[in-house]
Amino acid sequence: VVLVESGGGLVQAGGSLRLSCAASLLSGRPFSAGAMSWFRQAPGKEREFVGSINRSGGDTVYTESVKGRFTMTRDSAKNTVYLQMNSVKPEDTAVYYCAAELLALETKYASSWKTWGQGTLVTVSS
Repeated sequence: VVLVESGGGLVQAGGSLRLSCAASLLSGRPFSAGAMSWFRQAPGKEREFVGSINRSGGDTVYTESVKGRFTMTRDSAKNTVYLQMNSVKPEDTAVYYCAAELLALETKYASSWKTWGQGTLVTVSS
């Protein structure tokens, strides 16, 4: 399974950005992923959970610091998960990673996920 993130960049505080994560098999054929998640890692800090979404897209969970600002959705036809980031803050600056193939029930731990993308950098200027 290969995950490819895109959409990162430089944005001013208060602005918006949408990240995408496309899932496919190594052969290039599409991969219908189950639950997926977004994590982020700021310089000098540990990777932290941002949010997760179930297979149908009907259930999402977010970390407290992004609730009301970030929204996860998915397009099953495109095998893609999105992270809409609104009202961004300088503290949202990090490399954002998507993850798939849940290994354990607790989605908030990085160790619960098997497959990771390469990450996309989000920089929020004040």
